[in-house]
Amino acid sequence: MDQERAAIAAAPKQLLIGGKWGDASGGGTFGVHDPSTGEVLCQVADGTPEDGARALDVAVATQKSWGKVPARQRSEMLRRAFELMHERADELALVMTLEAGKPVGEAKAEIALAADFVRHFAEEAVRIRGNYQESPAGGARIIVTRQPVGPAILIAPWNFPLSMGARKIAPALAAGCTTVVKPAPETPLTMLLLAGIFTEAGIPDGVVNVVPTNSPAEVFEPLITSGKARKLSFTGSTQVGVHLAELAAKRMLKVSMELGGNAPFIVFEDADIENALDGLMMTKMRNGGETCTAANRVYVQRSIMDTFAGKLADRMTGFVQGRGVDEGVDLGPLITEKQRGTVETLVADAVANGAELVMGGARPDRPGYFYQPTVLKDVPKAARITREEIFGPVAPLIPFDSEGEVIAAANDTDYGLVAYIFTENHRRALRVSEAMETGMVGLNQGSVSNVAAPFGGVKMSGLGREGGPEGIDEFLETKFVAVQL
Repeated sequence: MDQERAAIAAAPKQLLIGGKWGDASGGGTFGVHDPSTGEVLCQVADGTPEDGARALDVAVATQKSWGKVPARQRSEMLRRAFELMHERADELALVMTLEAGKPVGEAKAEIALAADFVRHFAEEAVRIRGNYQESPAGGARIIVTRQPVGPAILIAPWNFPLSMGARKIAPALAAGCTTVVKPAPETPLTMLLLAGIFTEAGIPDGVVNVVPTNSPAEVFEPLITSGKARKLSFTGSTQVGVHLAELAAKRMLKVSMELGGNAPFIVFEDADIENALDGLMMTKMRNGGETCTAANRVYVQRSIMDTFAGKLADRMTGFVQGRGVDEGVDLGPLITEKQRGTVETLVADAVANGAELVMGGARPDRPGYFYQPTVLKDVPKAARITREEIFGPVAPLIPFDSEGEVIAAANDTDYGLVAYIFTENHRRALRVSEAMETGMVGLNQGSVSNVAAPFGGVKMSGLGREGGPEGIDEFLETKFVAVQL
């Protein structure tokens, strides 16, 4: 407990604007809670609209100088940040676990992924390419260059505060963009620690500005519509993302939106069941199911449903719930009491509509926002849980009979982030993968996270891509120079 208190005490809790840490202009703060106990860990500066405006003004003033820093120098700064993240892994993991609730092992895995994003974009910084060619009509040359889009507003989520923050900040810096970052009010400490690491790595003052706030609309919407920023990157709910995209359109900001999901997880009767269960555990139970890529609808071919449901229940029974800092714990709490209430409502609705409760379905008798690992079988289409993100440790199993039937069911959603397919038939694997209306497909695996690959969805799951070589493109503009000979 002394180590926990010391870690929280050492973490930054102020705004970072122009390279200086400071209190909110109004002196206000908001509480950061430990979701495993419900207790307040600390108070963090509650940024005001004036603070947000000042941060954006600093980013605008710094943009020209930062954009002219040679790519190699930007790359080396990011590489140093990568090294510092590994050096500070224990500190970062403890703070993340305390404010997000996830087990320490998961927090350390997230730190490794976040650092890999920083290293990846350190390498991409020196690979920004243009083009030079002769005009097809002759007598002229076509020159194409890439330039930083300009000051970027980056809005990060609470569920992966470090990796999602790094996945936005690193490509922006690699491209030569300055930033104003809004961490989630549930998990601001991790982002503030990351900002400190970027500063220590040599990123100049004013390039990374962080404004935590408990009034995000009041503070950040004026920044989006100000005309001073040129880029908006948001990860969060589809409802909020659509609203922010509408605001951004008024000033024609370049936009990246990583929004909600309703991922189908399809298990055919010829699948390796143990491998499918491994994949389901990975995608369903990571971060307690509070991920946009979590399996939301688990389609199991009817002939293997009973076997699959029984084996799944056995695996779910093995999870040890508790505070993420405690040894042996592999399932933490949900992020808030509100989120636990949402999960409870979805499970109750499914049961009321005829789903069989195989196991779980209740909150344990203990402090914090915990919910039991839950398996639902024969979930009907009428249940809300087939249409809404669960964001909890609940696996709804839905039977199907044919390939065509499950493809139609899987695509019957407004969302299109990721799909998972398990089959040993390679022809079927390709057919179904190509038929999925999603931005990503996990084929016989339960994870699609890879720093070298483009992450993102279609339909109401978002716009643009993060990660891969495409990730830096989101922070670059293409300029054509026509040269007459």
